[in-house]
Amino acid sequence: MKLLAPSLLSADFLNLGKDIDMVNRSEADWFHCDIMDGRFVPNISFGIPVVQAISQQAEKPLDVHLMIVEPEKYFEAFVKAGADIITFHYEASTHIHRAVQQLKALGVKAGVVLNPHTPVAVLEDIVGDLDLVLLMSVNPGFGGQQFIERTFGKIRRLKAMIEDQGLDTMIEVDGGVNTQNAAALYEAGADILVAGNAVFKSEDPEETIRILKS
Repeated sequence: MKLLAPSLLSADFLNLGKDIDMVNRSEADWFHCDIMDGRFVPNISFGIPVVQAISQQAEKPLDVHLMIVEPEKYFEAFVKAGADIITFHYEASTHIHRAVQQLKALGVKAGVVLNPHTPVAVLEDIVGDLDLVLLMSVNPGFGGQQFIERTFGKIRRLKAMIEDQGLDTMIEVDGGVNTQNAAALYEAGADILVAGNAVFKSEDPEETIRILKS
């Protein structure tokens, strides 16, 4: 599977509707929405009202990535705002299994995110309950960072774990994804790539999306 989720964190917030229309027209599969609270990560991005506005114009699923403490408190609000997929950080939640069941009960796809320093082994007993795992290939909280090369080994280890358990859990990669490394990331076992600056800062975003997917 080769899915692409452009990250709206890199979109033009003065012309967000225009950028949403571009993603709707393009070969992209999901909209990636990065939610930052200024506590789990240093930055603050946007919250529930903006996700709700995006969902009214988006014609593709909303992939909402919660970089926030106590994410469980906000699951229901983000689902009501239009989230189709919700991922939350392993490092930000004490009761992963309970949180995943909460998302399933709300009727959305559930995923867990791992920071660059967190090994995939921590998911061995929960990966079977997940629709996807998001691997951060940069430190969360800032756009435009350089890709961490060790992520390739992490993708392969996670893929092996998923295959060993006979699962179809998807692997998503977020951070520093561009036209130079996309093919190698899919080859290593990634199913979904998140791309921000690579898409929205390019001269022809629709063509960049096409190249990233091919």
